[in-house]
Amino acid sequence: MLALAPRIGRRTIAVLIGVAVLAFACAPVLLSHDAFSYLDYARLGVRHGLDPYVNAPDAAPTDPAFAHVTWTETPSAYGPLFTLATYPLAWLPIWLAIAVLKAVAAISVLGLAWIVSRLAAWRGVDPARAAAFIALNPLVLVHVVSGAHNDGLAMLLAMAGVAALVVRCEASAGASLVAGAAIKSSSLFVAPFALAAAARDSMLMGRKALYISGFRPINRGCLRGFVLGALGAAVVIGLAGYLGFGWEWLHAFGLAGENQGRTSYMSIPVTFARLTGADEGVVRAAALVLFGVGVVRLLAWTWRGADWIRAAAWAGTALLLATSWLLPWYLVWPLPLAAVARDRLLAFVLLALTAYQLGARIPL
Repeated sequence: MLALAPRIGRRTIAVLIGVAVLAFACAPVLLSHDAFSYLDYARLGVRHGLDPYVNAPDAAPTDPAFAHVTWTETPSAYGPLFTLATYPLAWLPIWLAIAVLKAVAAISVLGLAWIVSRLAAWRGVDPARAAAFIALNPLVLVHVVSGAHNDGLAMLLAMAGVAALVVRCEASAGASLVAGAAIKSSSLFVAPFALAAAARDSMLMGRKALYISGFRPINRGCLRGFVLGALGAAVVIGLAGYLGFGWEWLHAFGLAGENQGRTSYMSIPVTFARLTGADEGVVRAAALVLFGVGVVRLLAWTWRGADWIRAAAWAGTALLLATSWLLPWYLVWPLPLAAVARDRLLAFVLLALTAYQLGARIPL
């Protein structure tokens, strides 16, 4: 499909994407039941007066949503913006609330496809192929759309920030990236590369001004706008989170980090240790060290003038390769960046990672 996308045409690809996303949005919740956890956290706060960042679903075992929850002993690991946005769903019947979450997930994937196609056109990439690369990926359709995971919404906001920075709307870019992290902190991997690109461009603009005018340059624009936008969004979201949950919502970042203490069967380091007989702890630690070194090198590469979107895409992919807790819907993190990165090797790695998870994560 990806190879034929330019021949098929944008309109046909758009129809195929619309039909596929709609079909999976109308299907039952498949495999993962995280959507019921989202709803249960909302009901804990609204119906039971309990803070979802302090209390786990098992604090209200009689709630109708609880019967479908998998992680019954874990408080919310999601951002305050997402939690507050789900609170109105607590007043809806369970089936209708889940339908709303699935609709949001479907719209998020369609939004990602649209943003990616626009970015692709600006960057000399075929828009139809770029949109298909993300929206027709089977793991995205099954786990993000049908599973109603909020990763799609987080990456939609993050990619809105990427697009804003490309068109020099730096304040909007900073605000969008912070908003994405306030949905789910995993989208934060994009921010350091956006910040590095903004700082680099500010420095280059300053040097150009010095060369033209002969006066000491004042770094306005890129970096300042980006930082002010990010800080403004952080203050607003932080205040809303404090009013809703005190400072308890900060625990979500710690809970998200604790995932590295867990292992999933399809994790690349865990699988490598299992197949080779190597010590799993050593392999996992080595993978994280390599990931950290890789991110530093990618940031340095960005500072020296490399394509920051391509660097961020590689960082997101490296995160999936290094993590000990790999889940199929995490693929949506680097996919939209890779779709416009103009890097065939990167695209091949993500397609291989899709194939690697396909049989185990979508039982046929």
